[in-house]
Amino acid sequence: MSEAIMKNKTVYMCTDCGAPHSKWQGFCNNCQARNTLEEEATSVGTTSKRVAKPNVTLKRLSETESQNSDRIVTSIGEFNRVMGGGIVRDSLTIITAEPGAGKSTLLLQVSQDVAKMGYKVLYASGEESDSQIKRRAERIIPNIEKNVWVYSDTSLNNVLGCIDNVDPDLIIIDSIQTFVLEEYNSRPGSPTQTMECANALLRMAKEPKRPRAVIMVGQMTKDNELAGLRALEHLVDAVLVLDGENGEELKQLSASKNRYGSTGEIGFFSMTETGMLPIDNPSEFFMTQRDANDIVSGSALTVVKEGTRPIILEIESLISHSFTPYPSRIAESMKREQLSTLISILEQRAGIELYTKNVVIKTTGGFRLKEQSSNLAIIMSIVSSYKNKGVPSDTVFIADIGLTGELKKVPTLEARIRELERMGFKQVYVAKNALKMTSSFKKIKVIPCNTLIEVIQKLFGSNSSNE
Repeated sequence: MSEAIMKNKTVYMCTDCGAPHSKWQGFCNNCQARNTLEEEATSVGTTSKRVAKPNVTLKRLSETESQNSDRIVTSIGEFNRVMGGGIVRDSLTIITAEPGAGKSTLLLQVSQDVAKMGYKVLYASGEESDSQIKRRAERIIPNIEKNVWVYSDTSLNNVLGCIDNVDPDLIIIDSIQTFVLEEYNSRPGSPTQTMECANALLRMAKEPKRPRAVIMVGQMTKDNELAGLRALEHLVDAVLVLDGENGEELKQLSASKNRYGSTGEIGFFSMTETGMLPIDNPSEFFMTQRDANDIVSGSALTVVKEGTRPIILEIESLISHSFTPYPSRIAESMKREQLSTLISILEQRAGIELYTKNVVIKTTGGFRLKEQSSNLAIIMSIVSSYKNKGVPSDTVFIADIGLTGELKKVPTLEARIRELERMGFKQVYVAKNALKMTSSFKKIKVIPCNTLIEVIQKLFGSNSSNE
């Protein structure tokens, strides 16, 4: 065994990135953040003997048994989708969001759902008291299950003791930055405490004889990133992010890392007074329900792909006269540079002058436009508002647009059109040669076009003047 003479050494750790410094200063050399260095005492060895080499048993990869991790499948379909099919029993997951986004509410609902299935759940909070958790649970859960245990403390040592007593299958830690291990002389939320607490939970979750699922809440920085060291993200099996501004009804749950599933899936929730309600059919949520004869100018439909499922999305535009030399370009759901590019294409390639017009773009439900497949729909919604002519409610646009004004094909187009056919739409505009010759649709008409002007002429009969 190795022996060493230990002594204490003072270092200053950055609370943002965890970089060590030998002395205190007003900023971090690594991330340039100001006033983030905090003193920590560490033990270092001055002398040591040769380390003993224990005998270990090795296995060839080809001879190692492959085991599928069991999952706890909840009745919350959107949560299961993002997790990859359910909660893996021996996994360590962290979920982060802005304050008030609803992460604690969602985890309480998951706890109740898992407890209904006969599993034991321990909800440990270092931020709220038992009574505060109870009041929130009564607001969103009609009948609280007896298998949900609650404990309020900032000592992870006491939480580990509760785990030994209750023997839960699922442990919720809210939040990891508020807990401390008594063995380490650091404040809550410091890099040392956060990593050591997470490591202790990881060892407990991966125990071969008694695996447990652990979900930790992680605080978010002002830059909308998970607080703490990047090593924390490497440590866990999955990193979930709950997006949605305070006061907004729509919440989106996504995974930036998932060892047991895809990172492309997104779960949609609606924040209500009774908790987070999953949106099982997003296409209906992101469209305004109108009568067949009720045609409104400035509205166009497209199909975006989130993970493995296509979603029908409504894009709205408003064109108004500008009384200033610099017209407004407002895009709530897309990058302003992208909107400016599309307006330039529309002016140059279609002859529609917008240099004296204000242009406002938004999506129903506040959905963020990330795909280029929505570009044709954005432009057609602008043209519809400019001409004050509505687009038929059974018409959809799926194509990208080049700087030349030509329509470009998009990936997984056939799957998108299948979704439109299922929802009862009658026609869709796409780029020429975008579909395979073998593709056939019985209930929807596919209209291939080569250029933007061709689409405008087929839909409105003109490409330049405001009629």
